[in-house]
Amino acid sequence: MNIYLGNLNYRVRENDLRGLMEQFGIVKDARVVIDRETRRSRGFGFVEMESDDEARNAIETLNEQEFMGRNLIVKEAMPRPERPVGFERTQRYKEPQEY
Repeated sequence: MNIYLGNLNYRVRENDLRGLMEQFGIVKDARVVIDRETRRSRGFGFVEMESDDEARNAIETLNEQEFMGRNLIVKEAMPRPERPVGFERTQRYKEPQEY
């Protein structure tokens, strides 16, 4: 199960998330989302647990608990919504047209 962790301290790194979650079971992956431009944490991340039962236990135990000075928001991660067909990042920014 994939878990969303929000309201993270901006100093939290992937090894911090992994260490926090390993007390509940086997962690398959842990990542902190980083801003592409500033290269700094965006204050949230995701952890994938091997067992759904262990993941649910972690969610119930850690939600609204303090970690590195901030109260966590912990819940099951929702899949990303599908982008419209033909949508590309480059299409959002068009060059000004000359008249």
